Amino acid sequence: MRTILVTGGCGFIGSNFILSQLRKHKDVRIINIDKLTYAGVVDNLIGLEDHPNYNFVKGDICDKNLLVDILDEGVDVVVNFAAESHVDRSIQDSTPFILTNVLGTQCLLDCCRQSNLLVFVQVSTDEVYGSLGDSGEFTETSPISPNSPYAASKASADMLVTSYVKTYGFPAMITRCSNNYGPRQYPEKLIPLMITKALNNQKLPVYGAGENIRDWIHVDDHCEGIDAVINHGKIGEVYNFGGSCEIKNIDLVKQLLKVLNKPETLIEFVEDRLGHDYRYAVCTDKSKNELGWKTIINFEEGLNSTVEWYKRRVRTAEEESVVGDWESEGGQ
Repeated sequence: MRTILVTGGCGFIGSNFILSQLRKHKDVRIINIDKLTYAGVVDNLIGLEDHPNYNFVKGDICDKNLLVDILDEGVDVVVNFAAESHVDRSIQDSTPFILTNVLGTQCLLDCCRQSNLLVFVQVSTDEVYGSLGDSGEFTETSPISPNSPYAASKASADMLVTSYVKTYGFPAMITRCSNNYGPRQYPEKLIPLMITKALNNQKLPVYGAGENIRDWIHVDDHCEGIDAVINHGKIGEVYNFGGSCEIKNIDLVKQLLKVLNKPETLIEFVEDRLGHDYRYAVCTDKSKNELGWKTIINFEEGLNSTVEWYKRRVRTAEEESVVGDWESEGGQ
């Protein structure tokens, strides 16, 4: 049986990855370590408490002693999702981003290097490439040029991973993905924020004129990509994952309002984010050709199912009188 250590597994992408792995592979054991910061939600994995192939450990990837103890159990694969990921928060205070994204990754790498690890996957972001104009796509060989403290912290972690491959022969690969959407995302990011606010008939804050462009991929398609990297990826390589679904923020917000049957008068344009990247887009030819990966989930269908998930979540929160815990500002 293969044992996978998932860091940050109670977060958005990490929790969806764990669920997909346990559905897809009967011979996989998952150890999930999560610090349970504000975006780490235990209920994202509700129902797995008694699963024979799942074990949760509350902890920090900066805790070397804890990591060594876990790795000594015989871990074959590590997938590092653990990260502070909200750009707005990184602009307000970059310290937590450096601690988790850079020092945490360095600690994890050092501990893994002393184990018998077979594969290490660093889950990164297309934001490390910087910003694009109206044309072109980032490839895996595009230069790194981050524009926010968050992106800089992820780029730093990527460079550490690459250096360990070159210096120590460490068995690592890096994935860089475009904007994810789907269930279990903490509602400070654009799609869940707009859904939850619209459901509560609150104003929807849109940065600037909403002209910034993002490429969207369903989280399940991203998780399939990570699975493909684990099983078919080449050590030392970078793999891009994107949905080939570019849309302006304002058009996405209007589409969400239409799905929710809410008026566009809820839109409220606010002061633009500092250093706001204009456009992201990644070329996924390498992932398709070398890994046999492709997107499956149609954006319209995926968006509709995501809306339905948050409708259920908001109804539950209202019944429990905790809806305020799921509200935040900003996030595009």
